[in-house]
Amino acid sequence: DRIPWLCALHDILRREDTSRQDAILACSALKKMYRHVLISGASAIKSNQPEQPGENPALKVLFVHLDGSMDIIAGRLEKRRGHFMPPELLKSQFDTLEPPSAPENFITVSLEKSLPEIVLEIETAILQG
Repeated sequence: DRIPWLCALHDILRREDTSRQDAILACSALKKMYRHVLISGASAIKSNQPEQPGENPALKVLFVHLDGSMDIIAGRLEKRRGHFMPPELLKSQFDTLEPPSAPENFITVSLEKSLPEIVLEIETAILQG
């Protein structure tokens, strides 16, 4: 049920890339396949392989893995009001998570840092390309 939504997000990223616009997309792409769809679109589902040269090249995406313990994230979830994600689903999110790994383009940022430190680390990674 997530695949059409991920394909729509890919299309938005592709449109922005074609227009030479930078874009920041926030979503919980917990599984490697979800991240593959964000980069390659519907072709990722058909082949489950990287696209071949000359075929609708994949987007260049930097994934930011916000890494923190269940306790830290649970504490933050409890402080949210009116958010769609109930704290009761947190364990299932951790169970589903496939942390990014090579050859994915990603950085891991610790949630133990302050918000300004997190933002600075992400900005620095983006600016370094």
